[in-house]
Amino acid sequence: MKLYIKNGHLIDPANGIDAKNDLYIADGKVLAVGSAPAGFVADRTIDAAGLIVSPGFVDLSARLREPGYEYKATLESEMQAAMQGGVTSLICPPDTDPVLDEPGLVEMLKHRAKTLNQANVHPLGALTVGLKGKSLTEMAELTEAGCIGFAQAEEPIEDTNVLLRAMQYAKTFEYTVWLRPQDAHIGRGGIAASGPLASRLGLSGVPVMSETIALHTIFELMRATGARVHLCRMSSAAGLELVRSAKKEGLPVTCDVGAHHIHLTDADIGFFDSNARVTPPFRSQRDRDAIRFGLLDGTVDALCSDHTPVDDDEKLLPFGEASPGATGLELLLSLTLKWADDYAASQDTGAVRPLARALARITSDAARVAGLDAGTLSVGATADVCLFDPEARWTVDASALASQGKHTPFLGYNLAGQVHTTIVAGHVAWQRS
Repeated sequence: MKLYIKNGHLIDPANGIDAKNDLYIADGKVLAVGSAPAGFVADRTIDAAGLIVSPGFVDLSARLREPGYEYKATLESEMQAAMQGGVTSLICPPDTDPVLDEPGLVEMLKHRAKTLNQANVHPLGALTVGLKGKSLTEMAELTEAGCIGFAQAEEPIEDTNVLLRAMQYAKTFEYTVWLRPQDAHIGRGGIAASGPLASRLGLSGVPVMSETIALHTIFELMRATGARVHLCRMSSAAGLELVRSAKKEGLPVTCDVGAHHIHLTDADIGFFDSNARVTPPFRSQRDRDAIRFGLLDGTVDALCSDHTPVDDDEKLLPFGEASPGATGLELLLSLTLKWADDYAASQDTGAVRPLARALARITSDAARVAGLDAGTLSVGATADVCLFDPEARWTVDASALASQGKHTPFLGYNLAGQVHTTIVAGHVAWQRS
């Protein structure tokens, strides 16, 4: 299939391209940018006038809920949501049921995803058996089955000796360990960020030191082992300052934040809105502003949707009883653009436009963190492409979402940025009718 995309504004942060350019695709690869190759005859032409043409988005955290939680979402529904959101590569955490700690489970998930012929699914294997923090998984076998790294999802390891051994093993084979920094005891069972608001609402708190204590431990173990660590879903100003120092020190660390955390604070819980029950919890305005600035100065490497679909039975409950999580695949673009408009545009970003800088965080930067050959429109690269209208506005409601999870703190918001076409490996996987 030969595809010709004309009249679009091409933004490819990896190659510093931000200009009107045509794109030529053949055999699932990018054949040329700008001028047509000799003898090129397209099987299909897409007029992208008024649209941005960018690499397909790379999402560092999307729970697809299979296997085990099909009542919350199915692979079919969430892959459709990915296509509508322009997400062509996604990383899924290992906290399925059963946990992704066996090669056969990983192979089954990869096979199921491949048959749908939509987004590229890259699983994270469990760091410990059953995510119980006791014994290490067979990381080499899981890597052969298709895992790109190893994580504990939301289950911190209590025994620091186990984490030390895991990082020593990971360093031996140059695997990346993905950890959400949270102390195993402080803040456990908490449902809102510690502070005046949680106290006023009578909600148990998760203090910032739950994040910072865990970070101190992780960084000490990194110094001892040399292991590469990716920190998932940073949430505090103090935590980001520690990451900033660790990077200056030269530790091989990267980190991401959830797209909803760059816009919302603990005040958005409102009158116990269970749609705003997420993990980690929304923190103060100071923390949110630090996250926004961290994205700008490079302390935060990437944005992710933190897509966690939850069904009505587990969400339409009192705040403290509701399951944490929000749908995010279809909101990733709009929330990224909103950051570019709200914040990056107000800062001195030099020659790089806020839009290009924002897109880097969900394309080339995210791909670099995950070690994926994706997030670029370089000649010869796999043709994963997203065409979107940055000005088109849409209202977030249940009927607009393909995901089986309809719960998000942004319900009712009117947002800019709508995907027009999603192309995966050179074939048009989804197009807005």
